[in-house]
Amino acid sequence: MKKEFNKLVRDKIPEIILKNGGIAEYQILQDEDYIKKLDDKLLEECKEVLNAKSPKNKIEEIADLVEVLGAII
Repeated sequence: MKKEFNKLVRDKIPEIILKNGGIAEYQILQDEDYIKKLDDKLLEECKEVLNAKSPKNKIEEIADLVEVLGAII
């Protein structure tokens, strides 16, 4: 069964998939495309922070937001 995720990859996910016997297909984006994906991810994470229902969830979402900001920087 093939699953497709149109997302930025982080946390060494392709390596984890391979380690578990799967096959990971991915592409390395050119700078312009990567920046666009980061902008999209920034907006997504901002929305998730604002929609967080608990303090714990808000902290987790802020951590994701900081990670995206670090990638942009």
